[in-house]
Amino acid sequence: MEAVGLIAGASQFPLLVAREARARGHKVIAAGIREEVMKELADEVDEFHLIGLGELGKLIQIFKKAGVRRAVMAGKVQHKSIFASIKPDFKLLSVLMKLREKNTNAIIGAIADVLADDDITLMDSTAFLRNLLAEEGFLTKTKPSKEDMHSVEYGVKIAREITRLDLGQTVVVKDGACVAIEAMEGTDETIRRAHKLCGIGAVVVKLSKPSQDFRFDVPVCGIGTIEVMAAAEARVLAVEAGRTLLFDREKLLQKADRSGIAVMGIKV
Repeated sequence: MEAVGLIAGASQFPLLVAREARARGHKVIAAGIREEVMKELADEVDEFHLIGLGELGKLIQIFKKAGVRRAVMAGKVQHKSIFASIKPDFKLLSVLMKLREKNTNAIIGAIADVLADDDITLMDSTAFLRNLLAEEGFLTKTKPSKEDMHSVEYGVKIAREITRLDLGQTVVVKDGACVAIEAMEGTDETIRRAHKLCGIGAVVVKLSKPSQDFRFDVPVCGIGTIEVMAAAEARVLAVEAGRTLLFDREKLLQKADRSGIAVMGIKV
């Protein structure tokens, strides 16, 4: 039985990975980020350890002791935690000192390199959950209007640019005008901000980055995003097909239909 490591942040993402990995016969060794992880994960894995956000040395020690050679990083870590709350140990500090840019991707990418140096390969985060990736086409019974499709097309143009610049993944458009662009606050807060600015009837477009590293940065939408959109009376959620995970897929789509929200997968 192969021992697979799980570096777990917030949300149900790590739980889904753990369940699927064990269903495939793997032993799951979880290192949960103390500031983020759902404690319920302990019941879904073979070993559960809590680590601080900056305890890279402890993470490697846990995995090596359990014989982990492959690991998955799953779950959200708040950007503000990475930049404000991180207390690096000596191992991580030595990594940070070598970085010219200290954005999230640079930091986690460097951590992946350090893991590789210790013979621990960081796998694609979707490795166990490819069945949850959005496919191309209309996913709900509710369909976007012709006007909304124009807003989707415009939103794609804007989202391509912000993802290329590594600024965010989500844009909100209304009547062919860009209302809000995601930065560090995340998709749901971007939608709330857009609602304050433009009221009802917005279109939400979420794309991956051209250089998206799926080992640690996967676009995700869950039922919570649909609930936020419903409260804002938004009309369309367009996500990138084959590159966006939809959690609680059936419940998400049912909630969207009940709320009059069209959900679609688009190829870019």
